[in-house]
Amino acid sequence: MRMPLLPRSPLSGPPLSRSPLSRSPFSRSPLSRLGPYAAAGAVAALLAAGPALAATDPVQHPEPPAGSSHTYKGRVTAKSGLLLRDKPTRGSRVIGSRPYGAVVHIFCKTHGENVYGNSHWYLLTDGTWAWGSARYIADIGPAPRTC
Repeated sequence: MRMPLLPRSPLSGPPLSRSPLSRSPFSRSPLSRLGPYAAAGAVAALLAAGPALAATDPVQHPEPPAGSSHTYKGRVTAKSGLLLRDKPTRGSRVIGSRPYGAVVHIFCKTHGENVYGNSHWYLLTDGTWAWGSARYIADIGPAPRTC
């Protein structure tokens, strides 16, 4: 039995015959059909895990000593409000803010980037662990302990 010839293109060579063993470019193995589904599943898994991964805090913060009053208080003195950051530097990510005059709870202080002559930063415990420049926080009561 003779195999039917494929149509010739003006740019191609001699006509090609179709072998029973050759595959059409449109036929795909079952495994190759799974690729798009696997990719879609991976994207869905990443989207579902995104909020959980974002909620984890990669920085380990110290635990308060047992039986002690572990927080100090301060008042925000920045007229435009205090920006709360994820590290004690002005270039770190802003994760919140507190308005002028707000009372904040301070866990401890550390040295960080100098802000207008003050290199102290306070680790605040108001709902989340965040850093605020001591330049813009006035102590209420004793000065916070060192971290």
